[in-house]
Amino acid sequence: MTQESLSELMDKRRAAIDGPDPRATERQHAKGKLTARERIGLLLDEGSFQELEQLRRHRARGFGLEDKKPYTDGVITGWGTVFGRTVFVYAHDFRIFGGALGEAHADKIHKLMDRAIAAGAPLVSLNDGAGARIQEGVTALAGYGGIFQRNTEASGVIPQISVMLGPCAGGAAYSPALTDFVFMVRDTSQMFITGPDVVKAVTGEDITQNGLGGADVHARTSGVAHFAYDDEETCLEEVRYLLSMLPQNNRELPPSEPCADPADRTTDVLRDLVPAEGNQPYDVREVVAEIVDGGDFFEISAGWAENIVCALARLDGQVVGVVANQPRALAGVLDIHASDKAARFVQFCDSFNIPLVTLVDVPGFLPGVDQEHGGIIRHGAKLLYAYCNATVPRISVVLRKAYGGAYIVMDSRSIGADISLAWPANEIAVMGAEGAANVVFRRRIAEADDPDAMRAQMVKEYRAELMHPYYAAERGLVDDVIDPAETRRVLIGSLAMLRAKHVGLPSRKHGNPPQ
Repeated sequence: MTQESLSELMDKRRAAIDGPDPRATERQHAKGKLTARERIGLLLDEGSFQELEQLRRHRARGFGLEDKKPYTDGVITGWGTVFGRTVFVYAHDFRIFGGALGEAHADKIHKLMDRAIAAGAPLVSLNDGAGARIQEGVTALAGYGGIFQRNTEASGVIPQISVMLGPCAGGAAYSPALTDFVFMVRDTSQMFITGPDVVKAVTGEDITQNGLGGADVHARTSGVAHFAYDDEETCLEEVRYLLSMLPQNNRELPPSEPCADPADRTTDVLRDLVPAEGNQPYDVREVVAEIVDGGDFFEISAGWAENIVCALARLDGQVVGVVANQPRALAGVLDIHASDKAARFVQFCDSFNIPLVTLVDVPGFLPGVDQEHGGIIRHGAKLLYAYCNATVPRISVVLRKAYGGAYIVMDSRSIGADISLAWPANEIAVMGAEGAANVVFRRRIAEADDPDAMRAQMVKEYRAELMHPYYAAERGLVDDVIDPAETRRVLIGSLAMLRAKHVGLPSRKHGNPPQ
């Protein structure tokens, strides 16, 4: 290689890194946004990034594109490491064509996704683009189709994480929706199918971009986003943390780490943390914190469907998925959103060999016309299907009450939980004692001289006969009634026993889960 050719190569690479216009970088920073390369630098271990097709340029003609052929074509692709493990990444470069997707741009992403699937390593997309490149017409739309197809092929094979760091409109929003987790940054990232102008023209509603599809909207109202943060630096650091808890692919176990928290640590505070009265609220996250290593857990969709908690944590250094009813919100009932949230989390954990720990304190499904008309039956069936279909180790713990169909759905022994445990104050029944007495002893109560006294007596008898803490254990529906202080130790011991669990499944193309 001559000195001239080497110098030319270095000039081209420098142009690819700097971008076509220094002012574009200034404009990006003025919006409070980092450049694509700065974002990759925060996500990956220092010095680990290996770029692919840095000198790629589009081949489109017309509409002035032949005079604008910047290197990278508006997307940076490659791989590096996060905590020493390989991760593939692509990042839209908003400085070039507003990050819009064209034929060459899409082809780079397709190749990267194919490599990630073949290598069996996570894929992270850093999204900041203006959608399809209008000047390239239908070829740009076809590029999105190729991305969606590969998102689907990779689903359940490698972890896929979408990080929204700018606008994402129209069909482009469907790729993040197909991935496992969506991160957003407040004020700078938005997702919507039709923008505010179209909404106003069609419906007359006047709304801002953030009001329509901002981070908090999707993290709290729609459930599209799993995480929302105030700045890009925090967001990308949390992506790194999530990756540290995930396996590289569906053929591996999640990474373990040394644990300084004793496996046999007792948690005496749990004996008093959960009120004995079934209608008294408490924060189940405090229970989770007492049980898991160092009190540390990573909650998924914390702002949406708050009546159920889904989190990744570690027990004795091993990653587990925790699903827990949250009595502090809607008394911990299951409703449409809670069922959807938990079902997808259970499916994710099962896809990537993450054992499930379910903490049960559920009074039932949320009653109401809106819930029934909204399809609570099929939404609840999603959670039921997810648990029944899961082959990872599954342990459930009834903390206090477990009533009706919601008890069955929350990974009861009857739908395949490997180990079913309960605390001494548990109440497992078809319904609460008051409601049951009103049904079973309706005539006797109505005919009594003092209906209220008779009702109280019947409630007491029903609770003593059918709802005492050992009723389910005596019938083999609960494996053991344990001291709450021993919960951590028992869970760790049970998970160790189940670590080599193997389940043979019937031959089928795939199941047909509830819609």
